[in-house]
Amino acid sequence: MRKVKKHEYPWPADPDPNMKGGVLTHLSHFKPLKEKQKPVTLDFEKPLLDLEKKIVDVRRMANETGLDFSDQIIALENKYQQALKELYTCLIPIQHVNIARHPNRPTFLDHVFSITDKVWGLHALQLSDIKYCMFSSTLSLTSGVWMVKNCLNKCLFYITMSSLWNFMEIGYDDPAIVTGIGTIDGRRYMFMGHQKGRNSKENIQRNFGMPTPHGYRKALRMMYYADHHGFPIVTFIDTPGAYADLKSEELGHGEAIAHNLRTMFGLKVPIVSIVIGEGGSGGALAIGCANKLFMLENAVFYVASPEACAAILWKSAKASPKAAEKLRITAPELCKLQICDGIIPEPLGGAHSDPAWTSQQIKAAINETMDELTAMGTEELLKHRMLKFRKLGGFQEGVPVDPKKKVNMKKREEQTVHRTSNVELEGEVEELKQQILKAKESSTKPPELSLKDMIEKLKKEVDHEYSEAFKAMGLKDRLEMLREEVSKVNSRDQLMNPVIMDKIEKLKHEFNQSLSAAPNYTTLKYKLDMLKEFSKAKSLPEAATLKQEVNKKFSEVMARPEINDKLEALKAEVQNSGSSSFVHLDQGLRDKILNMKKEIELEMINALKSLGLDVEVVKSNAKVLSERTSLSVFKNKVDNLNEEINKRTENVINSSELKNMIESLKLEIAKAGKKPDM
Repeated sequence: MRKVKKHEYPWPADPDPNMKGGVLTHLSHFKPLKEKQKPVTLDFEKPLLDLEKKIVDVRRMANETGLDFSDQIIALENKYQQALKELYTCLIPIQHVNIARHPNRPTFLDHVFSITDKVWGLHALQLSDIKYCMFSSTLSLTSGVWMVKNCLNKCLFYITMSSLWNFMEIGYDDPAIVTGIGTIDGRRYMFMGHQKGRNSKENIQRNFGMPTPHGYRKALRMMYYADHHGFPIVTFIDTPGAYADLKSEELGHGEAIAHNLRTMFGLKVPIVSIVIGEGGSGGALAIGCANKLFMLENAVFYVASPEACAAILWKSAKASPKAAEKLRITAPELCKLQICDGIIPEPLGGAHSDPAWTSQQIKAAINETMDELTAMGTEELLKHRMLKFRKLGGFQEGVPVDPKKKVNMKKREEQTVHRTSNVELEGEVEELKQQILKAKESSTKPPELSLKDMIEKLKKEVDHEYSEAFKAMGLKDRLEMLREEVSKVNSRDQLMNPVIMDKIEKLKHEFNQSLSAAPNYTTLKYKLDMLKEFSKAKSLPEAATLKQEVNKKFSEVMARPEINDKLEALKAEVQNSGSSSFVHLDQGLRDKILNMKKEIELEMINALKSLGLDVEVVKSNAKVLSERTSLSVFKNKVDNLNEEINKRTENVINSSELKNMIESLKLEIAKAGKKPDM
């Protein structure tokens, strides 16, 4: 017989029964890392590195010199938090994918150990090695049963004994899927989920979170256990997909996943699934057929990875950002499609920036949802789970679409605008001009309807010409991306990100610089000029009408008996005083004139506001009324200035020097002939 090392049990001789997780915690291979994980900066986070470096430098300088730099440090930290907030509130889909794949992102076991009071692991069974222990530990049959009798209740003992006789198979315990029973606030649950590694060594051991058929069959067996004993099931999804190799296909990978899907729809206990990282294809769905599906804020759920989709459609993985956008794989998008039932928030910077806080948000979501689901009867629970999946992608012909659902539908492709030729447009413009001239001659109103229709038509034509210009200059894709970014910001009722504003200004500047080189520039300019001309023509009658209404209101105010009587009395007083100007009037009479002026101003303001106009009173900067320049004085100054300008212009024209220059220019033209070389 082969000599092997004698098995050493990992628990101490006198274990503490009150330790978190129970005595069996000693059996777990999942221990806290000896070394702290190295910080990893994603590509889009690199602009924040400069601020971090400045904060570190200022702190080091404060420690070295002993000076107080607390104000500067606080200002830099506030600036950093603001930049971080702006960055993480306007993420594009591919950036969500990068965060979901972050090496330091908390794993399934990190969350489970954080939210549970006690937890016991359940493992796969093999004919050669019966495993029953705490997450990835191996016991002999005798010691395993002893631990069950002494540490677990009768329920778990039944599970172990039934496993020995009914579920023995040749296989192995897949480390990519972990299962176990745990308690949250005194309520017992069956936990199962994909487990990734926290470093390279663990990732190799866990196969990067990609399960084989053994892992799915282990999960299936634990589902049967939970259903038999009435444990609600909580699954955590975090996998790029099932492990696609030859051996897995030989062992029936598709059959294992399909069996899980069919079984989960028939389980009589509540099921809640939470996507904590990336949920890839059938590998995620095999433990994801739940009554409620939740996603962390930066998690993604897809049928194919953006890289795979880009390689299929665009023949290059470099198009993955475009693929991620078209696939609609982020939590907000999936909530709109009603695939996801809720979003669990993450701290700024992602779940890895504060794993404990994220775990508590998950715990709160589980408790709230389980309170709702456990109140349902068995039939209602099964029907609820069935209807959740039956309604996905459903539609009914001939029924009006609900406006709420219409938002989530694919937008119709814009119909091609019929372009009007310049000749046709000129004919329509001339016809409309003739109508306007006839209306002026007959003193009737111009044809408003025809003018409005022409302006709308010209607007469409100009928009189309601008679109063609963008396309010809190769800026169409950038414009569409900017439009989508702006619409996302508007849908969240947030302030416009300075980064987006900068992109808009850069695109606008680049477009204006290259517009003259566009092939349709001449047509665009012609149509734009016509649009301006007709818009001006439309505004003139409106301005004239408004002027008439304002004059009418002014006449009404001045014709009021109380104002008219006061004005007449005031005129009589001024005439009796014998003064020739306002300056020579006594103070009492001046005050009366000013009060009368204010009263008329207030009446006029109220009259103008009744027309729907916004009125702003412009006040003079002169402190004393005598300092104000009267209109007549101002007019005289303008007339004097015009006279002086005219005199100087005549002097220049009549000067002999200018006359000589004109005569010499005429001689040059005569020598050059009829067609001078300009």
